[in-house]
Amino acid sequence: MSNINEFKSRLKGGGARANQFKVTMSFPGYAATGTETSDLSFLCTAAALPGQTLEKTTVNFRGRALQLTGDSRTFTDWTMTVLNDTDFKLYKAFERWMNGMNNMTDNEGLVNPTDYQVDYFLDHLDRDGLSIKQYAFRGAFPTTLGDIALSYETNNAVETFDVTMAYQYFETDTTT
Repeated sequence: MSNINEFKSRLKGGGARANQFKVTMSFPGYAATGTETSDLSFLCTAAALPGQTLEKTTVNFRGRALQLTGDSRTFTDWTMTVLNDTDFKLYKAFERWMNGMNNMTDNEGLVNPTDYQVDYFLDHLDRDGLSIKQYAFRGAFPTTLGDIALSYETNNAVETFDVTMAYQYFETDTTT
């Protein structure tokens, strides 16, 4: 019969903690003014490990369904929550980034993906601040810059905003 000591022995390191992570992302040159990368590593307050779907195909054989791997894999768009400072530094950087891809006034923008796509990294940390799992997101760019809610009734809170990123694929220690 299982007991609490056996359970503890299987929960290595006391378990991975959801509040121990760091996002590192360089902004395209046209959107950056400096220190956005280091600011984001401190001001990103919520993120998620990436989701994915591997499509399947079904082949019927004499009344039975055989499930096989399909030909496509899709990746869930990735969203992070960011604290806003009084300079709006990160918010403005994301605005510049998105405006470079599609200008608000004339619907023109960069057409070469290497001009607006970047790689960014999500490190899941242990309680000592060491990386226990890293994800490298390749060919990423923002698709949604969330609103910042304003209200007379909001006291004792720092503004936040969400950013949703699309990316081509990710790499980690279990993938290439």
